[in-house]
Order: sequence, then C-alpha cells, then structure tokens
Amino acid sequence: MEWTMTANTPGQVCLMQGNEALVRGAVEAGIHFAASYPGSPSSQVLGMLGKIAGERNFYAEWSTNEVCALQACIGASFAGGRALCIVKQNGLLCTADALHCAAQHGVKGGLVVVTSDDPSAHSSTNEFDSRWQAVSAGIPLLEPTTMQETKDMIPYAFQLSEELGQLVLVRVTTRVCHGRGNVVLGPLPEQPRPLQPVREWDRMVCVCYMHAPALEKLEAARQEFETSGYNHYSGPEQAKQLIVASGAGRLYAQEAVRRLDVEEETGLLSLGTLWPVPETAVLERLRCAEKVLVLEEVDPFLEQNLEALAGKHQLSITFLDRSGAGIPQTGELDPDNVTAAVSALTGAALPEKTVPEMELDLPEREMTFCAGCPHRATFFLLKKALRQEKNPGIVVGDIGCYFMAGQAAGQYGFQVCNCMGSGINVAEGLGQLTNYGLNQKVVTVCGDSTFFHTILPGLVNAAYHQANMLLIVLDNSATAMTGFQPHPGTGLTAMGRSVKPMDIPKILDAVGCSVETADPFDVVESEKVLRRLLQKTGMNVLIMRQLCATLKAKEQKRPVRVWVDQDKCLGDGCGCDKFCSRVWGCPGNTWDFKANKAFIDPVTCVGCGVCAKLCPSGAIQVEGGAEK
Repeated sequence: MEWTMTANTPGQVCLMQGNEALVRGAVEAGIHFAASYPGSPSSQVLGMLGKIAGERNFYAEWSTNEVCALQACIGASFAGGRALCIVKQNGLLCTADALHCAAQHGVKGGLVVVTSDDPSAHSSTNEFDSRWQAVSAGIPLLEPTTMQETKDMIPYAFQLSEELGQLVLVRVTTRVCHGRGNVVLGPLPEQPRPLQPVREWDRMVCVCYMHAPALEKLEAARQEFETSGYNHYSGPEQAKQLIVASGAGRLYAQEAVRRLDVEEETGLLSLGTLWPVPETAVLERLRCAEKVLVLEEVDPFLEQNLEALAGKHQLSITFLDRSGAGIPQTGELDPDNVTAAVSALTGAALPEKTVPEMELDLPEREMTFCAGCPHRATFFLLKKALRQEKNPGIVVGDIGCYFMAGQAAGQYGFQVCNCMGSGINVAEGLGQLTNYGLNQKVVTVCGDSTFFHTILPGLVNAAYHQANMLLIVLDNSATAMTGFQPHPGTGLTAMGRSVKPMDIPKILDAVGCSVETADPFDVVESEKVLRRLLQKTGMNVLIMRQLCATLKAKEQKRPVRVWVDQDKCLGDGCGCDKFCSRVWGCPGNTWDFKANKAFIDPVTCVGCGVCAKLCPSGAIQVEGGAEK
C-alpha cells in the first residue's frame, strides 16, 4: 500500500481503507508537515505518513500529545507550510485552547485538523461528537461519506483553508476510517510548494478584536458551501418527505430507500459541508418538505441546526423524533435502525425477514488483558498488597490498556477514572486530604506513553505540593493500546529514525520524586516493594517495567512450555474459587468443567510463566526458561 500512496498514476482505481484515503489525500495536497498522537480509529494515518515522509519530502511526527501536535502545525502554517493534524474525538478536546485561539488569529499555510469520532465507543471511553467544536471555534466543518470523498476532501480542505486564512476541521467516523471502497487517484505535485519566509510584520496573534475577522471567514465559508459538490440531492424536486443525512447515514439511507421502494416520493439530501450550514441550498429542499428525518451520528447536530433554520423562516415542518423514529440516542446507525426510521417517515411496510432469526444465548464477554500482559500481574499484586492495609486503599485509573483493570481483568483494580492524564491530579487531591482525616493509601497508575502525554504537569504539581500518594508507571515499552506507535521513551520517531530515548527514572528524579523500579513478573520482590512504598509518606513512584507481551512474543527465541500437572491440581479444593480461570483470568488459563481441573491453552499462552508463581497448589509447571 505504500506504493499506492506515492504512485503518481492519476486515474488509477485502487481499493482503499478510509485511513489510507486520508493519507493519499494528504500526499496529493502536497503537505509539508504532519503531526498526531495515536488514537483509534485513525491511529494508522500518521504511521503511514511517517513511512513515506522521506520519499515525499515532508516531515511527520508522533507528538507527545495532541496539544503539541496542533501547536506545531500552527508553527508550520506560519511559514506557509501545509500542515495536517490528526486526532480522535478525545484528543480534539485536549486541543481546545489552541484550536480556539488559532481560529481567532487564522493561518497562513493551509491547516487541516482531521478528527476521528468513535460512535458506539469501539475503542474509546466515550462517543463524544466533535462537530460541536467547529461551532464553538467558528471554523468550517467537512464530513466525507465514501472513500473517494475522504481522499478528495483533504486537498479541498487545504485549498479552502488557504482561501479563508482559517483552520478547517474534517470529521471522520469509525466506519469511514475502517471501511473500504474504490478510490480514483489524483495527480501528485511534482515538488512541494516553496515555504514562505516569516517577515518582521507577519502576525498570528490571538487578541480580542480579531473575533470579527473570524466571523467574516465563517461567512465566506458559508458562501463557498452553498454550491459545494460535496452536497448531493436525489429524489423528486418537490419532495414532501425528506431525509437529510451525513456521514455513514447517507449510505444507510440510500440502501433503506431502495429496500422500501420509496425513491419516487422521498428526497435524500446528503451534506458533506456541515458547518456553517449552507442555508440557501438546504432551504430549497426544506420549503417543499412536510416531514423531515435527519440521519447522523451521534448527537442531533444537524437536526438542531435544521430545526432552527426552519423556525427562522417559519416553515411548517414535522421533524421526526429520534426515539420515535427508532434512531438510537447513542451508538452507531446501522441498516436496520435506518430502514425502520425511513419506514416511520414514509409509512412503507418493513420488508419481511427471509431468514428466521436464531435466538442464541451467547455468553457476555468482558474485555481482558492479552495473555501474558504484565499489567495483569501488577494489578493482582496491588490488590493483594492493599488488602493487607488497615483501611481499603484508593486506586485511581487512567487511559490505556490498563483501563481494563477496572473490570474483572484487573481484579476490579481501581475505583475512579476520569480522562487521559487526569489520574495523577485526582490522586493528588485525595493525597492532600490524607493530612486532613482521610486514612487511606492513595495510588494512581499510568502507562509509559501516557506519562509523556499528560502526566508530567500533574507530576510536577503533586511533587511540588508533597502529596501523599504512590504513582505506579506501567512501563511496557510501547503505546500498546493503539498499535505500538513510538513515544519519547522508545527511542524511535514516526519516520523510523533512532534517537536517544527519554529516561523516565531520570525525569522523575529531576522532579524530586522517590523512585524505585520493579518487575511485575518477579512477584515476590514486587510485592515487597509495593508494601514498603505504601507505608511511605510524600510523593513516591514505582516503575513496573516488563515488555508488552505482544512485543515479547515476537522476540521470543527459546520456546517456553506451560502446563498443568493434573496430579497436583486440586480443582475446587484449592480454595481460591478456580484461581486459574476466574481470579487470575489470563486467556491462556482455562478450566475443564467436566474434569474439574485447570489446563493451559497452548495456542493462547505466551509462556510468561507468572501463573506458575501464583498458583496456590503449585500445579502449573514451566519448562524452557520462562523469565522472572
């Protein structure tokens, strides 16, 4: 696929994933700079850009966090460079200050922010709808539906950004990022556009009186959107039944209209330019309509704007209530709920199901750590150590693979988790209260990537104010949750260059923290360190260092065999409520209910051997040099 990204073969048709289409669009736009922090569903975009950056003569980086990424893109724009910032919905919130200020002072070179939303929260802690940020900041918003539009909208967004002197937000969703479709390639620029020198009187400064120019840019965008080719209408010219759709809703609507055979009497207005709303183009369809159904994910963003527009022009229109039309208030649209909604709009009968639905009583499956994940051992030991305390301790979580520790996978290992990077600040507040009557140990955790992303300011605050707390850094040498992208502690860049890695213990020491390092797979020694640090006052840090199991499996040279000695396995008699399958919970450990014995799944097991050290009966055996 790297060849497809850099092939100057205009007119060639290629099957592309949405994230690949974003990359190709950026290359066709002739970007100078790209920055991101990994976040699904768009994690692959910067990774692909990093691989081809040298060949196409632009710069790409995995930034320490989204704020760094956007602010660096603002800097590149100041020199006339075309800059692309890729974030997910949570990351866009992180950039709010920089985003709103940039919208006030504008840009020189094109600056496009791609935000990937995750309806149904497949790989997120929420399904926040980032479209509201475009309204709040007063910047143009585009949303593609097909892979072709995804590719084409990126060069268009850069062109629009430079014409207006303003940032442009492009919103994609999980189904667009991970969907596939045919894309016709466009031409690649022969050479990148020359950068512009920053002159003495050039200014990109946010001051209060610049709000008026920002509003003028927004109005110019509205005029541009009135005739945009990214807005489509199909159906009768005087349609009394109107569907307005954006994103994936457009494709589901097309399918539903065909399934219900209501194409002759139902209009479909598909919008790719969402903010500012192209009022004249939309009013042309609303004036004829009596009933309107709006299909969008997740919030009623378009619906509220269209209702306001109809009210402003005193149009008598019934907007179908989302719940009454069968559209979920949360989660994704799908062919079934959209077909039901179009049926409610048109009165057409739902098609009969040709294949009887099978009622399957499927077991509920919680998310869990990978087999051999060092985080499982850390939270098992932490839970065990805290149970020895006089009062139950408080554990504050954070965002990463270890977020699953709040469920059975980590012994329900933490009580509170807010947003990425907040763990240390929440714990600092609790830690200060230990001086005012809160008689509990306070612990917070973060991963090595999160440490660099947002922990550092909170770390300085907690250390400076001498909070009584323990920070556990779960160092598995990877941004594992999103696909093993490099971070400042790994010694690699997005473009594959080797650099000197940042040393977490040295950073902690410089801040003034008491630091110790342990291996979660050395369960005896790690438990001792945990117990000792829990008794210390002040700001203490424990680095639990063990390579991510997935990375380790790739590097494993000696085969390690783990098995259960059935003669030693006590079954229910071990007194630990089936330690292997229920308490420990590793996918490699399972239970034979017929034989009432534990056994190891040789396919899933990665041979870490930790279960052997923790097994109450000593039945689990390891052969082949499993590491401590």
